[in-house]
Amino acid sequence: MHNDNFMTKQAILIMNAAIVNEGNILEENLLIKNGRIEKVGKEISAPDGAEVIDASGKWLLPGLIDDQVHFREPGLTHKGGIRSESMAAIAGGVTSFMDMPNVNPPTLNRELLSQKYEIAKNKAYANYAFYMGASNHNIDEIKSLKTGEACGLKVFMGASTGNLLVDDDNALEQIFAESPLLIVTHCEDTPTIEENLEAASLKHNGSIPVNEHPNIRSVEACYKSSSKAVSLAKKHGSKLHVLHLTTAKEMELFEAGDHDKRITAEVCVHHLYFNDSAYDQLGSMVVCNPAIKTKADQQALINALNEDRIDIIATDHAPHTFDEKQKPYPSCPSGLPLVQHSLLALLELGRKKDISIETIVKKTSHAVADRYGIKDRGYIREGYWADLVLVDPDGRHEVTPESIMYECGWSPFQSHCFDSSIEMTFINGVKAYENGNILTEPMGMKIEFQS
Repeated sequence: MHNDNFMTKQAILIMNAAIVNEGNILEENLLIKNGRIEKVGKEISAPDGAEVIDASGKWLLPGLIDDQVHFREPGLTHKGGIRSESMAAIAGGVTSFMDMPNVNPPTLNRELLSQKYEIAKNKAYANYAFYMGASNHNIDEIKSLKTGEACGLKVFMGASTGNLLVDDDNALEQIFAESPLLIVTHCEDTPTIEENLEAASLKHNGSIPVNEHPNIRSVEACYKSSSKAVSLAKKHGSKLHVLHLTTAKEMELFEAGDHDKRITAEVCVHHLYFNDSAYDQLGSMVVCNPAIKTKADQQALINALNEDRIDIIATDHAPHTFDEKQKPYPSCPSGLPLVQHSLLALLELGRKKDISIETIVKKTSHAVADRYGIKDRGYIREGYWADLVLVDPDGRHEVTPESIMYECGWSPFQSHCFDSSIEMTFINGVKAYENGNILTEPMGMKIEFQS
């Protein structure tokens, strides 16, 4: 309904921006016309009626493509929805998202998948795609998937989420042998976790402190499951992307270097930004699965990112209501909302921890487009859709309750002041967000994939 709007919009000329793209930072101008990047270069004159934006001193980046979000629709909309969470996403510079299947009912067949696309059509502020979920019993649905019907196949390997847990070895063998799409996995071993939980309960007389979370959802629980996923992928020649890695030990499973890989790895913003010292300060607000672990693990993830062992950075944005998160551990649900502040957190981390802005752009945009085969997005290139974010590297942004756009209304970064800010976000060539304000109706488009 809103997706044709960009055709009638005026041209936009962004001048004097430091364009961060494909490993370079170049001060150039960029012309947007009919929703796409018309021209990038030093000398571009503004067409009649064009809006001209002077971006001197600002960075212009390709919009982030977040390959792992939980926008909670359908069925869990008291926590969030496609409209509210995609609004927060564009305020954070996220211009495309891929949403997970653990909604209600879980997205376990093509009919439910197409229903999600219908819902998003008039609610998504950012561009969208959806995963199909795997179960022990839906192999025929999986085999019938075609390119573009889903962005990938989500397999919960021992991370119990209703009937989305795949714990049957025969089912796993079939999935890895026959999935026509990229397999993405959540890797934690449930029996190990249950043993650890029982031991922690005995140790603390049933009243387990929240800082036991990374010991319960332990390094061993993660490694046992992720190493199984990698060995299955090698056995069957599958295309595998392992989500939200958290441990130094797991890094040995992935190849270093930037080249075409059948098996790729991902890290999430919160596992880069926080370590286990955060439990004392933030308690259940930072409880997530897999758990935030030690400072040594955190540093190993940062190193792996710079070595190209880790290919992609995402958020695993997973909102719960404030009241839900206040329940005592382990009754409090796992997950935190992140899309509105993920880029700001990465930029801050970059200053402190030696992750370059070029690496951030590569891991949040270029590499995602490459891995998933996304058409005409993820790079600042002539002819590509103009999904862009303009960042003021010296503009401060304080996270206040009023500024938070998530339905759940809270953030682990509340009261924190970031040392950069997101000035504008462009979706399909339209300025959709500027300095705290959403400027358009939802006009995200369905992401297209190369066949």
